[in-house]
Amino acid sequence: MTTSPGQPAGPAGPHSERASRLARVLRAFSVLIMFLTVPQVVAVWTAPAPSGVSLVSWISYLFSACLWLVYGIRKRDKTIYLACIGWIQLDAAVVVGVLVRR
Repeated sequence: MTTSPGQPAGPAGPHSERASRLARVLRAFSVLIMFLTVPQVVAVWTAPAPSGVSLVSWISYLFSACLWLVYGIRKRDKTIYLACIGWIQLDAAVVVGVLVRR
């Protein structure tokens, strides 16, 4: 298959359109879920004592986000690594908040 410079190598069709639509939906959900996590961060830092928050779970989330960040950077996929920066910040805020306020 011969293409001109700057042209995609494959035919644009329903699969690429669906993939593009899915990518937009995934980005939107990633941002939405981050916003839904903010109340947990606020609760950890404002409650008298952060009870009912699993430090093991949040450390696992933080570790996972760091691994995904490395993967996203290696793949040069902004959708992955930019979201991971937000997740690392949120997860770290919960972990540090639990450690500091216990």
